[in-house]
Amino acid sequence: MLQLRPAATLRALHEGGVAFVLVGGVAAILNGAPVNTFDVDVVHSRDIDNVARLVRVLEDLDAVYRMQPERRLKPNGSHLSSAGHQNLITRYGPLDLLGTISRNLAYRDLIPHSIELNISEGLRIRVLNLETLIAIKEELNGEKDRAVLPVLRRTLEEKRKL
Repeated sequence: MLQLRPAATLRALHEGGVAFVLVGGVAAILNGAPVNTFDVDVVHSRDIDNVARLVRVLEDLDAVYRMQPERRLKPNGSHLSSAGHQNLITRYGPLDLLGTISRNLAYRDLIPHSIELNISEGLRIRVLNLETLIAIKEELNGEKDRAVLPVLRRTLEEKRKL
Protein backbone atom coordinates (compact mmCIF):
# COMPACT_ATOMS: atom_id res chain seq x y z
CA MET A 1 0.00 0.00 0.00
CA LEU A 2 1.24 3.48 -0.90
CA GLN A 3 2.12 5.58 2.14
CA LEU A 4 0.87 9.18 2.24
CA ARG A 5 3.77 11.62 2.20
CA PRO A 6 2.10 15.04 2.27
CA ALA A 7 5.30 17.01 2.88
CA ALA A 8 6.90 15.46 -0.22
CA THR A 9 3.83 16.31 -2.30
CA LEU A 10 3.73 19.88 -1.00
CA ARG A 11 7.47 20.32 -1.53
CA ALA A 12 7.14 19.19 -5.16
CA LEU A 13 4.35 21.71 -5.76
CA HIS A 14 6.27 24.48 -3.99
CA GLU A 15 9.57 23.80 -5.76
CA GLY A 16 7.70 23.62 -9.06
CA GLY A 17 6.46 27.18 -8.51
CA VAL A 18 2.80 26.17 -8.30
CA ALA A 19 0.48 28.70 -6.64
CA PHE A 20 -1.99 26.89 -4.35
CA VAL A 21 -3.78 26.95 -1.01
CA LEU A 22 -3.75 23.79 1.09
CA VAL A 23 -7.26 22.83 2.22
CA GLY A 24 -8.82 19.70 3.76
CA GLY A 25 -7.38 17.33 6.34
CA VAL A 26 -3.72 18.28 6.05
CA ALA A 27 -4.70 21.95 6.44
CA ALA A 28 -6.66 21.00 9.57
CA ILE A 29 -3.62 19.16 10.96
CA LEU A 30 -1.33 22.13 10.27
CA ASN A 31 -3.87 24.32 12.08
CA GLY A 32 -3.46 22.06 15.13
CA ALA A 33 -6.45 19.73 14.77
CA PRO A 34 -5.84 16.10 15.82
CA VAL A 35 -7.42 14.47 12.75
CA ASN A 36 -6.45 11.79 10.24
CA THR A 37 -6.46 12.19 6.50
CA PHE A 38 -5.75 10.02 3.50
CA ASP A 39 -4.99 12.63 0.84
CA VAL A 40 -3.64 16.10 0.14
CA ASP A 41 -6.24 18.64 -1.02
CA VAL A 42 -5.25 21.89 -2.70
CA VAL A 43 -7.03 24.66 -4.56
CA HIS A 44 -4.64 25.80 -7.27
CA SER A 45 -4.51 28.98 -9.29
CA ARG A 46 -6.00 28.29 -12.70
CA ASP A 47 -4.07 30.97 -14.56
CA ILE A 48 -2.38 29.62 -17.68
CA ASP A 49 1.22 29.88 -16.43
CA ASN A 50 0.42 28.20 -13.11
CA VAL A 51 -1.44 25.39 -14.85
CA ALA A 52 1.60 24.81 -17.09
CA ARG A 53 3.85 24.57 -14.00
CA LEU A 54 1.34 22.23 -12.35
CA VAL A 55 1.29 19.91 -15.39
CA ARG A 56 5.10 19.64 -15.20
CA VAL A 57 5.03 18.85 -11.47
CA LEU A 58 2.32 16.23 -11.94
CA GLU A 59 4.41 14.57 -14.63
CA ASP A 60 7.35 14.42 -12.19
CA LEU A 61 5.04 12.96 -9.51
CA ASP A 62 3.80 10.32 -11.97
CA ALA A 63 0.24 11.50 -11.29
CA VAL A 64 -2.69 9.59 -12.78
CA TYR A 65 -6.41 9.61 -12.09
CA ARG A 66 -7.37 7.44 -9.10
CA MET A 67 -10.36 5.99 -10.90
CA GLN A 68 -8.92 3.07 -12.87
CA PRO A 69 -5.25 3.94 -12.22
CA GLU A 70 -4.20 0.97 -14.34
CA ARG A 71 -5.33 2.96 -17.40
CA ARG A 72 -2.66 5.59 -16.55
CA LEU A 73 -4.86 8.54 -17.52
CA LYS A 74 -3.07 11.81 -16.82
CA PRO A 75 -4.56 15.27 -16.28
CA ASN A 76 -3.80 17.90 -18.87
CA GLY A 77 -3.95 21.69 -18.92
CA SER A 78 -7.60 21.70 -19.95
CA HIS A 79 -8.58 19.52 -16.98
CA LEU A 80 -6.58 21.66 -14.57
CA SER A 81 -8.03 24.91 -15.91
CA SER A 82 -11.56 23.84 -14.99
CA ALA A 83 -13.41 24.54 -11.76
CA GLY A 84 -13.75 20.80 -11.18
CA HIS A 85 -11.90 18.34 -9.00
CA GLN A 86 -9.08 16.11 -10.19
CA ASN A 87 -8.62 13.10 -7.90
CA LEU A 88 -5.15 11.77 -8.56
CA ILE A 89 -2.71 9.22 -7.21
CA THR A 90 0.99 10.13 -7.17
CA ARG A 91 4.14 8.39 -6.02
CA TYR A 92 3.61 10.20 -2.68
CA GLY A 93 -0.04 9.25 -2.28
CA PRO A 94 -3.45 10.67 -3.19
CA LEU A 95 -3.64 14.30 -4.34
CA ASP A 96 -6.92 16.12 -4.95
CA LEU A 97 -6.60 19.22 -7.12
CA LEU A 98 -9.60 21.51 -6.78
CA GLY A 99 -10.35 24.30 -9.23
CA THR A 100 -12.85 25.67 -6.72
CA ILE A 101 -14.23 24.69 -3.34
CA SER A 102 -17.53 25.31 -1.58
CA ARG A 103 -19.49 28.15 -3.22
CA ASN A 104 -17.15 28.29 -6.23
CA LEU A 105 -14.35 29.80 -4.15
CA ALA A 106 -11.24 29.88 -6.33
CA TYR A 107 -7.59 30.30 -5.37
CA ARG A 108 -7.75 34.11 -5.37
CA ASP A 109 -10.88 34.01 -3.16
CA LEU A 110 -9.09 31.86 -0.58
CA ILE A 111 -5.90 33.93 -0.29
CA PRO A 112 -7.41 36.37 2.27
CA HIS A 113 -8.58 33.36 4.32
CA SER A 114 -5.22 31.62 4.40
CA ILE A 115 -2.03 31.90 6.36
CA GLU A 116 1.54 31.17 5.33
CA LEU A 117 3.20 28.46 7.38
CA ASN A 118 6.72 27.06 7.45
CA ILE A 119 6.09 23.34 7.48
CA SER A 120 9.71 22.25 7.11
CA GLU A 121 13.11 23.63 6.18
CA GLY A 122 12.67 25.81 3.10
CA LEU A 123 9.01 24.92 2.69
CA ARG A 124 6.57 27.76 3.29
CA ILE A 125 3.03 27.27 1.97
CA ARG A 126 -0.42 28.85 2.12
CA VAL A 127 -2.85 26.99 4.36
CA LEU A 128 -6.56 27.71 4.69
CA ASN A 129 -7.30 29.13 8.14
CA LEU A 130 -9.32 27.11 10.60
CA GLU A 131 -12.32 29.45 10.63
CA THR A 132 -12.77 29.15 6.87
CA LEU A 133 -12.14 25.42 6.92
CA ILE A 134 -14.94 25.05 9.48
CA ALA A 135 -17.31 27.24 7.43
CA ILE A 136 -16.64 25.17 4.30
CA LYS A 137 -17.15 21.87 6.15
CA GLU A 138 -20.44 23.20 7.57
CA GLU A 139 -21.60 24.16 4.11
CA LEU A 140 -20.56 20.90 2.44
CA ASN A 141 -22.31 18.94 5.21
CA GLY A 142 -21.12 15.53 4.05
CA GLU A 143 -20.82 12.62 6.45
CA LYS A 144 -17.05 13.02 6.82
CA ASP A 145 -17.44 16.80 7.17
CA ARG A 146 -19.98 16.42 10.00
CA ALA A 147 -17.76 13.88 11.74
CA VAL A 148 -14.71 16.15 11.86
CA LEU A 149 -16.52 19.42 12.70
CA PRO A 150 -16.58 18.95 16.50
CA VAL A 151 -12.81 18.40 16.51
CA LEU A 152 -12.20 21.46 14.33
CA ARG A 153 -14.47 23.64 16.47
CA ARG A 154 -12.78 22.49 19.67
CA THR A 155 -9.34 23.14 18.16
CA LEU A 156 -10.42 26.66 17.23
CA GLU A 157 -11.70 27.26 20.79
CA GLU A 158 -8.38 26.11 22.21
CA LYS A 159 -6.36 28.26 19.79
CA ARG A 160 -8.39 31.32 20.75
CA LYS A 161 -7.48 30.78 24.42
CA LEU A 162 -3.78 31.09 23.66
